[in-house]
Amino acid sequence: MSAIDGKVVAITGASSGIGEATARLLAERGAAVVLGARRTERLERLTADIRAQGGRAAACQIDVTRQADLNRLVERAVADFGRLDVLVGNAGISKISPVAALDVDGWSAMIDVNLRGVLHGIAAALPVFREQGEGHLVTTLSTAGLKISPTMAIYAGTKNAVRTLLEGLRQESTDGTLRTTSISPGFVGTELASSIDNPVAREGIQRRMDAFAIPPAAVASAIAFAIEQPRDVEVGDITIRPTVQD
Repeated sequence: MSAIDGKVVAITGASSGIGEATARLLAERGAAVVLGARRTERLERLTADIRAQGGRAAACQIDVTRQADLNRLVERAVADFGRLDVLVGNAGISKISPVAALDVDGWSAMIDVNLRGVLHGIAAALPVFREQGEGHLVTTLSTAGLKISPTMAIYAGTKNAVRTLLEGLRQESTDGTLRTTSISPGFVGTELASSIDNPVAREGIQRRMDAFAIPPAAVASAIAFAIEQPRDVEVGDITIRPTVQD
């Protein structure tokens, strides 16, 4: 029996890419998954697919920039399945461009989704974890925060802010209640490039993704690995990228 069997996992950004792959894999291994994203039709289709294969799933339309939506996602998990064991914070956008382009709106959007969205998830899930006496935050970051590249300074800044946040939260939570895991993927075959407005930056990212991106399922496996560890084992950081990525 999988150590994931019976866990209740809420996932943001679940309608495609890493979020979708994670939902499918965890459901296959026996978890009940509560899927959050903005695209209702995709969520409903994914939920139906999981249920058709014998899994347990529920869908919840959310926007991570709204605290009330994250509260509702967590409440849905508890109402439908009795608890929440893991929150996978996967929603993210990449409005990359040179800093000199002064895309202030893009900067604000990344801060709202990539950083504030994670904070909203923590605020929603942490009280439930404290009441239960255990819980796990798994958050998707990026190798862009480990190797800073031109056009990615603000994006990397939002990801590294979350990295710092999770480490601080980990040190505040050494009573054994909370586990935190940062997942830093490199180039993955997702729709992330579609959120890039700068055409030069978008073309460059898409070209590299087309050349050597790994599938979202590879990242889902890394997330599952962190979740399935014994309660007294915390996998703090996982970096996963194509072997040819520089």
